[in-house]
Amino acid sequence: MMKIIGVTGGIGSGKTTIINYIKSKGFTVYIADNAGKNVMQKPEIIKQVNELFNHQVLLPTGLLDRSKIASLVFNDTILLQKLNNIVHPAVGLDFEEFLKENVSQKIIFKETAVLFESDLYHDCFATILITAPIEERINRVVKRDGIAREQVLNRIKNQLSDEEKAKLATYVVENVDILTAFKSIDDIIDKILIN
Repeated sequence: MMKIIGVTGGIGSGKTTIINYIKSKGFTVYIADNAGKNVMQKPEIIKQVNELFNHQVLLPTGLLDRSKIASLVFNDTILLQKLNNIVHPAVGLDFEEFLKENVSQKIIFKETAVLFESDLYHDCFATILITAPIEERINRVVKRDGIAREQVLNRIKNQLSDEEKAKLATYVVENVDILTAFKSIDDIIDKILIN
């Protein structure tokens, strides 16, 4: 039977680095954020999202202006929820197709930022939460994205706290020293393969 392993972590936790490490070990990985970007290029999704935003979010190319959408939903939780209600089901269908294409795999890692927020963890054999101290996360994002500390803090505030996520996670990996984090991932994978 196929095991789906959910991987998540807040902004700046280093979950992309961990996912890349898992991929390098030959495991099949589904990245929900990439799927979301692809889904938002489908004509029917473009139409629905554009209507949601009163026809103000189309680029001259006919694609959605994702940065404009991000700025519009940033402080509007109701609008964000409406957007998620369009995009998340489409990503869910995309994941179902991905599973069909990879039916021979024993383990599939599914990386998603909203694993716990959207109750997707219920569909997983196990979940891995990637964490890092708040200051470390802020510094990583400021350096990576070139944005102000306050912007990073606002993004962190819009996500469930690591403490809340840890209560729901099967495994928690603190990603401060990368080699230690990789060792933790190796140990977790060994446990999952045995079960």
